[in-house]
Amino acid sequence: MPKRALLFFVLACLAGCDPLSLTAAGVGGSAAVAHTLGGITYRTFTQPASSVRHASLAALQRMGIKVEKTEKAANGAEVLKATAIDRDIEITFEPLSASSTRMKVVARNGRIFFDSATATEIILQTERQLTGKA
Repeated sequence: MPKRALLFFVLACLAGCDPLSLTAAGVGGSAAVAHTLGGITYRTFTQPASSVRHASLAALQRMGIKVEKTEKAANGAEVLKATAIDRDIEITFEPLSASSTRMKVVARNGRIFFDSATATEIILQTERQLTGKA
């Protein structure tokens, strides 16, 4: 009988570790990419805005996403608008300083739904371009 009690105790302890392992797995791959509840994806790079923009254009080309237009926004930010199949993508490059840039990506699937997986991939591909791992 003590063996069964020990077995139940061990199983109970292991069940408590499951949320911990799931959290660790979720944090793993793209830890530096932040999401909001609205599906908007952010990343700050220690690179000038022109470098991040250039890397993003190369990433979009590699992904087969067509750039439609660019616009100037407030505070020296630049907004790039692109399209993919059933996706409207908006990328904002906001200079935080001469050597750091905040990149915001919004990928919409229709008017209401967001595609945070595509937005995250655009940021990750931009990072690969910046680090020369593309």
